Amino acid sequence: MSGGRRYTDADQLAAALTQAAAVVGPSAAAAVRAEAMVLHAGILAGASGRPGPNAVTGQYRASWQVQVFPRRNGADAVVGTFAPQARRLELGFYGADALGRVYAQPPFPHVAPALATMQSGFATRLAAAVMGAML
Repeated sequence: MSGGRRYTDADQLAAALTQAAAVVGPSAAAAVRAEAMVLHAGILAGASGRPGPNAVTGQYRASWQVQVFPRRNGADAVVGTFAPQARRLELGFYGADALGRVYAQPPFPHVAPALATMQSGFATRLAAAVMGAML
């Protein structure tokens, strides 16, 4: 279907679409995987900059994982952590916790900036990867 070809026969169009579909899924999956890895790297880079004596540890940074779930026509990706301190580091925490300890911890955002950096061009990069595979 590359080159702007026009189809007047329904069978030719169906064959061309089937051929394109065989390429689109794996290309989209590869692009989603690459984007997830870029997001992961951005989060880790931002998580390493917390100042002070309680700096972010390698253990926290290592807790961030990337999971990619292939789908028929692409993939879903999840970048996340189950580390209990993640929410407090990202959003800050003011007040008493469940144990009665009082905190005044400012936010040290590292997820939101990483998302903002890559989000604007995601659709364009995904489309370019898929179209590049079809040519």
